[in-house]
Amino acid sequence: MKFYLVVAFLFISAISFSQEFEMTGKVLDPEGNPLQSATVYVEKPSDSTLVTYTISEASGNFTLSGKSKEERLNLLVSYAGFKPFRKVVEVKEGTQNVGELKLELQDNQLGEVTVVASRPPLTLKKDTLEFNADSFKTRQNANLEELLEKLPGVEVDSDGAITINGKPVSSIKVNGKEFFGDDPQIATKNLPKEIIEKIQVSNQKTRSEEFTGKAGDPDNKTINITLKEDKNKGYFARATAGGGTNNRYELSGIANMYKDDMRLSILASSNNINSNGFSFDEVYGMMGGSGARSVFGGGGGGGITKAETAGANYTNEWNDKYELNGDYFFGRNDTRQETSIQRQNILPDQTFFVNSNSFSDLVNDSHRANARFEIEFDTLTQLSISPRFTANTGFSERGSSSERLNEDGDLVNNSLTSESEDIFSNSFSNNIDFVKRFGSRGAYLQLEFRNSYDTQENDNYFYSESFDYRDGEEIARIQDQFIDEDSNSENYSFGVSQRSVLADDLFLDLAYNFSSNNDENDRFVYEADANGNYTVINDTLSSDFEVKSRQHRPNAGINYEGDVWRVDTNIGLLNTTLENNNFLSETSFSNSYNNLYVRARVRYEVERSKSLSLDYSTDANVPSLRQLQPVVDRTNPNNIVTGNPNLRPSYSHNIRAGYRNFDFSKRSGIFSYFNMSFTENSVVARTITDTTDFSRTTTYTNVDGAMSANLGIFYNKQKKNDNSEFRYRLSLNGRYDKNVGFSNGVLYNSENIVLSPSVRFTYAIDDIIELNPNFGIDYNNSHYSISNLNDQEFINQRAGLEVTTYWPKNVVFGNDISYNKFGNVSSEFDNTSIMWITSLGYQFWNEKANIKLKVYDVLDQVINTRRQIGDDYIQDVDNLVLEQYAMLSFTYNLKNFGGQSFGGRGGRRGPPR
Repeated sequence: MKFYLVVAFLFISAISFSQEFEMTGKVLDPEGNPLQSATVYVEKPSDSTLVTYTISEASGNFTLSGKSKEERLNLLVSYAGFKPFRKVVEVKEGTQNVGELKLELQDNQLGEVTVVASRPPLTLKKDTLEFNADSFKTRQNANLEELLEKLPGVEVDSDGAITINGKPVSSIKVNGKEFFGDDPQIATKNLPKEIIEKIQVSNQKTRSEEFTGKAGDPDNKTINITLKEDKNKGYFARATAGGGTNNRYELSGIANMYKDDMRLSILASSNNINSNGFSFDEVYGMMGGSGARSVFGGGGGGGITKAETAGANYTNEWNDKYELNGDYFFGRNDTRQETSIQRQNILPDQTFFVNSNSFSDLVNDSHRANARFEIEFDTLTQLSISPRFTANTGFSERGSSSERLNEDGDLVNNSLTSESEDIFSNSFSNNIDFVKRFGSRGAYLQLEFRNSYDTQENDNYFYSESFDYRDGEEIARIQDQFIDEDSNSENYSFGVSQRSVLADDLFLDLAYNFSSNNDENDRFVYEADANGNYTVINDTLSSDFEVKSRQHRPNAGINYEGDVWRVDTNIGLLNTTLENNNFLSETSFSNSYNNLYVRARVRYEVERSKSLSLDYSTDANVPSLRQLQPVVDRTNPNNIVTGNPNLRPSYSHNIRAGYRNFDFSKRSGIFSYFNMSFTENSVVARTITDTTDFSRTTTYTNVDGAMSANLGIFYNKQKKNDNSEFRYRLSLNGRYDKNVGFSNGVLYNSENIVLSPSVRFTYAIDDIIELNPNFGIDYNNSHYSISNLNDQEFINQRAGLEVTTYWPKNVVFGNDISYNKFGNVSSEFDNTSIMWITSLGYQFWNEKANIKLKVYDVLDQVINTRRQIGDDYIQDVDNLVLEQYAMLSFTYNLKNFGGQSFGGRGGRRGPPR
């Protein structure tokens, strides 16, 4: 109690003795013309600490609002090509106009270096948003993720996913190079803030788009971290060891060594708490993938995994012409899964029920190696080669038991299955890009070649017993088989594209793409003989099948890439050839399909950080080999599946729209999106149910009329004072799906609507406390065209509270509490739970060491229950999940930048991973 009274006193003190202010003005060039997107900010005169900032509008007007204890502040204006403007202003309550601020042209670079005393916190360039890391205050030894959370418009969710102005971040680079492959979280959780100079946000681009200057993907963002020049040499490393109750443990370490353009990273981990092993979260650490958010937020099938991982990444550049990036990972996973299902199957004229329990144990060893080698023959010519190799060796044990009951609750069937399977697979792929630019206006020629080869071998010993109960009799069906299945897939594609300049920012694009896919599957089923040897081949269940697909896509487009308008149009032919060969039955099928190929996008940037976009595209997808293969699959004795070699490729129309508007003066933004797709020739399952024993036979067919749409609206607001911060986020997501399917051979339509409003708040006082309450619901409504298919309407609720305190010094105390209630779940399943995760950490040895006590699921209430609604069924699922444990861990940090050693604090505060 005394502790929280002290925290409350500090809370009150932190928000006292400050006065609110608002400054308005106008930024002009020497001729009196307004300057848009100039950075205007105020600093404390004593230590140049940033107080607040904004961006000038198209009219040159700006508004600076904030709160400060200072009587005077330094007002600064920054704009590329002009001398920095500086003025001392008095802080007054209410609104004051600081007048017109005229900037002078920058006459020489030396003068710029002399005049600039501090860098602006934010700079808007043509296609890049750039933040100055030192302008955003964090606690000492913060990592990149904690720094990102301080930036306006940036959000980091409980799983570490990053969005900027409503757009997801797909990759993170360091000095323009990938940081340990394609996993952004290894960078966000392990890069220390003190070595970061700038954070640059731009549209995601491929390597060839970066080289040619072609516009990137505005729907996905890339973050590039620029390191400070005096600290771009050194190393940092962390290691953690922990042990806990129920034999839970964690071991992990990561080391990074770098010098200018060279970087070497090494990592290794081992744990049995469903963790990837590299979060180094100072509050909760590696609490595992079954943290409060992931357990209750959906996704995954539960289970408990013992994971061992090791890897290395190397990046270097020579003479600005040659670049090498390569990595290797080894992983071993030992996963146990257990699932219980209660399912109601709904037929047009009756219902029946299935109760089942299943388990699986899978041990898998994986190897993954990637490399990218780039050569710039000159400033206009680039060659990139990117090979990738993976290999997996695994062994699986699986088993299940199930019972089927009619609508009166009478038992009509039960079955048992058991399997043991050896699995081996490997794959190799290679991407080759050659780009030749012509001049500096954007013309180029690009050649692309992609190829991949995948193989998989499965040796499966399968046994099942199934018993039907009819008129008081028991009818048994037994399968005792060895299934030898081999699959091979060979894919390659070639593309050539040329861009010609018609006028400034106006281009003519011509392209041709060809792709070829060959999929082969050999499946031989052997029955056990009288001696238990698998020598008798079952021709009915065996197959030797091949699918070949070819696609030609010639297209042309006129593209305009201006600062305000961006119009991309590509139209052409989408020719798809599909060929099937069944070598055992000596039958084949071949046909060709022509569709219109369209890629069109219009983007209008009303002003910086405010834009509208509209996209339309078409695509064709070939059915899978399983859907095409005309062989009987009896591995589930209650659902016998046969493919259909006469399936047509599906053809989809996709529409996307988006609006975003972020106001830097108010630190608020609204972001929205709308997506809709219509699909012709959708591939759906057609199932016939035997109304006597409720066994099923399934094949596949094409249908028209499927569509889906989703809408999202987000609003966030940030308010920053001297040493406190408040932000909130309101969101509403909606989804509508219309599916066409079959219920016991009868065609029907189903409609499903999901609405998910949510709200999340953050209040933080620097170095004292952070509060993160949140609440959300999911409203579900399903309707079916067949009256016997019961309509469904229910609500899932979720709420949470994260509280983290950082007082007294070097002590971190965190609590994450989540409440969840799942609507309309069977009475035999728990539908309500409170999940509580807590951690207490202490830093010592000059903040190089950290000891933590963590408790997962304090109240021992973790569940993984779900209600799932399909086109003709409703089921409740309960999965095995990681349960309560406590763990004591020790973390040690080493850092040396530019010859200086530093202490270190492990990771960000906040929710578990």
